[in-house]
This record gives sequence, structure tokens and C-alpha cells, in this order.
Amino acid sequence: MGVLSPVHAPGRFDNLRRIRSLDPEVDHDEILRITARLEFPWDYVQGTGIAFMRDYGVPSIAELLDRTREFADHGVKRYDDTILIGDEATLDGIDSPRSHAALRRLNRIHGHYDIPDHELAYVLATTIVGPVRWIEAYGWRRLDDHELAAITKVTTRFGELMGLKGLPTTYDGYLTLLVDYERQHFAHTPASTRLAEASIRIAREVAPPPLRPLLRRVTIAMMDEPLRTALGLPRQPRWFVRAVHGGLRLRARLLRLAPPRRTAYVHHPTTYPGGHRLEDLGPTAMLDALNRDTDRKQTHA
Repeated sequence: MGVLSPVHAPGRFDNLRRIRSLDPEVDHDEILRITARLEFPWDYVQGTGIAFMRDYGVPSIAELLDRTREFADHGVKRYDDTILIGDEATLDGIDSPRSHAALRRLNRIHGHYDIPDHELAYVLATTIVGPVRWIEAYGWRRLDDHELAAITKVTTRFGELMGLKGLPTTYDGYLTLLVDYERQHFAHTPASTRLAEASIRIAREVAPPPLRPLLRRVTIAMMDEPLRTALGLPRQPRWFVRAVHGGLRLRARLLRLAPPRRTAYVHHPTTYPGGHRLEDLGPTAMLDALNRDTDRKQTHA
């Protein structure tokens, strides 16, 4: 359980008290909303971003992602689409009509490629382990047991809607899945480095201008050694790594003194300044093929 601190801004732990009053088995959508969009919005995004880079350490996943060239040629769209599909699946609740439509869209995207279930399960595990690890290390408070249970509940249901079976039902189960999978499969390939560098370029493009010069080095400094090695990225000086980690921990201490966030965070994609439709989301090559099929059907109608 997270511990309430005697030194904090008034109302700082109101959301945590609310979370502890809820039942993760029933109120998982509400708990996830509070945790990801009010308590730790920036941390959740950063943890998820580092987590997605873990996929590149698995050679078979890296080969497929590299072959599509989505990261190299349409990186910001790929970044926005990934976040938007996650938003569509969770903003109204994981079992809402909006969520089910988003998961059907995701399954259609995945259906264009030959992806085995064990790879999809691993990728799913990164989406929960990444944010949790980040918040445990750099969040302004520790996650509560209710939060871990709710995040796990939503993650497992997300996977079930992808057609996956036998998924973990606890956070520790997902952590074990991820650690065991990486122990067996992590290996460096040229594709993993290309994808990592492409992702860093994407992050630089969407980051505020003052952060861009050091963004590559900071991103690498945030990686654990197995991930950095698998991606073939250069080791950063120890003093620089310590400075980055120290800065994030200082941020966490300062945030304990800040008032709670009152407005839920929502991603505003640069790819779709006028708004998006669900059918806009997906790899450009896939969308082009669907449009050609539609045009042919209309021509022969």
C-alpha cells in the first residue's frame, strides 16, 4: 500500500483516498482513469514509451516492424495512432461499445501480419510493466494495490478482446511473463537499432524544442542495461545517467508539494489537428490497400 505523507499540498492524496474506496474488480475503469489521467499522466506516457522500445529487442518483432517502415516513414502518425487506439479502448471503459470498436480495429490491423500469440502477449505485458516500473521509480508516490489490481484487470481484458488466452491475472504474472520472455528472446539486430533510432527521432519531433538537443542521450540513459544492449545503443557516462535519474526523483519530490491535477489528461495528436475517425488509424500501407479495394468495389458496383 502507498503511504500518505505528512508533507504534501492540501488535497494531494484526495484521489488516492477515492481509489482506495473503490473496488478494482468492479471499478477498474474509473481507477485507471484517475491513475493514468489525473495522478500520473506524464509518467504513464513516459513509461509506455520506454516500454514500446522493449519490443525492438525481440528479433522477430523488430524484423516485422522494420519491414513495414512505418516508424521510418510515418513515425509521428504511428506514435499518435498507438496512443489513440489505447485512448479509444479505455476512455469510455474497456467493455464499452467504443472500446470494442477500437479492439476490432486493432485486430484488423494485426490481421494483416503473421504475428504469433506469444509475441502479442509479450507486447501486452510491456504496456503494463513499463508504466508501473516508471511510476515505482519516478512517481511522486507509490502505486496502491487497488491501482495495480485495476490496471491488471483492464490489461487482461484488453488482451482477451485481442483473442489472447491464458493471460496473467496479476501484475506479478505480467512481470514474470516479460522477464522470462526477454531472458529467452532478447538479442541485438540491426533492425532493433534502426527502430530505436527512429523512435528517438519521433520523440524529438513531438517534444518541446528546449528538450530536443539532449533527448537522445536522456532516452538512452533511462534504459536498463539489457534493453540498451539489445537495441545496440551507446552507453552513456555514469555521471550523466545519475544526473538524469536524480532529476526525475527531484521532480517527484516537488510534485508531492503540488496540488492535485483537476483536469484529466487527453492526448492531442499532431497528425489529426481537425480530429480523427477510427478508420484513420493504422499503417499507411494498410489504409492505402483498403482504399484501393473500396475504389474497385465502387467502380464495379
